[in-house]
Amino acid sequence: MQFSISRENLLKPLQQVCGVLSNRPNIPVLNNVLLQIEDNRLTITGTDLEVELSSRTQLSSSTANGAFTIPAKKFLDICRTLSDESEITVTFEEDRAIIQSGRSKFNLTTLPAEEYPNLTDWQSEVDFALEQSTLRRLIEATQFSMANQDARYFLNGMKFETEGNLLRTVATDGHRLAVCTIELEQELQNHAVILPRKGVLELNRLLESSDEPARLQIGTNNLRIHLNHIVFTSKLIDGRFPDYRRVLPRNATRIVEGSWEALKQAFVRASILSNERVRSVRLNLSENQLNITASNPEHEVAEETVDVNYHGDELEVGFNVTYILDVLNALKCQQVRIRLTDASSSCLIEDCDDASAEYVIMPMRL
Repeated sequence: MQFSISRENLLKPLQQVCGVLSNRPNIPVLNNVLLQIEDNRLTITGTDLEVELSSRTQLSSSTANGAFTIPAKKFLDICRTLSDESEITVTFEEDRAIIQSGRSKFNLTTLPAEEYPNLTDWQSEVDFALEQSTLRRLIEATQFSMANQDARYFLNGMKFETEGNLLRTVATDGHRLAVCTIELEQELQNHAVILPRKGVLELNRLLESSDEPARLQIGTNNLRIHLNHIVFTSKLIDGRFPDYRRVLPRNATRIVEGSWEALKQAFVRASILSNERVRSVRLNLSENQLNITASNPEHEVAEETVDVNYHGDELEVGFNVTYILDVLNALKCQQVRIRLTDASSSCLIEDCDDASAEYVIMPMRL
């Protein structure tokens, strides 16, 4: 069996698929990608048993339909180093793959396609479509709040929740919480799953900021996304996600509104002298004014004063400045609203003009 393909058609899908592979797989065949030739089209598939990515591309020619696996990193490195206009021919003979382009020739060992695992045999319970840019917004608005290697394994991912005509993403590491909700054009059954951290990051890497469609299929154990010529599948985390609704502070007695740009720059400057280990900043709130103070063990101090819209009692409270900056970087808006109660209660941060995203940060002891 033999096929020919331009480097231009091969390199990008091969790079995308190789991105999901594990660096040190336990099973030898997982070092490979699966190549499936059918009707002059090539489908490249890679998996680490947690996530799977398939990408389809057009061949210049092929002699027969069939499937083989080929060492992923070596195949990718060969394609990368060939010239941009190269035409690549791959010939499969028994357990070998012979790659030729111009005066270059490479002989690689293959493994049978039958040994390659797949995540294809499952049924979706929720199936709908939305724009890629909308899905990307949902992920980017919340992904920074995911835990990383937490013993509470269900926090090492993002909750995807459908509720009527709403699609919601939720992420928390126990110290902060991010929620983003958008309306869909169709009613869906209520369903909630947890997508693992790796699946979230890989999916966001694939999504484009465009109105191209993304089709989501959510099952009991897997989530699948169709993006034009790409199919991305991820196993789900089997666990119970915390009830985020109980964490959202709805009865805040102190409401602060201010310029996103002014607040962000003030926190950026204050963070320079914050304690590198705990990253705490002190917020002193008074009539139409917010004072931000940061200090470190070397007794160096940064002080910032920002004009805000606030009428109420004075308050002193501490927060992790990294968490605040993560929220402000995600919002990117004109005006920010901060809801506070007291020094021992969480704050809620949101865009004054867009209630689709809400962020909760736990306070720190001063």
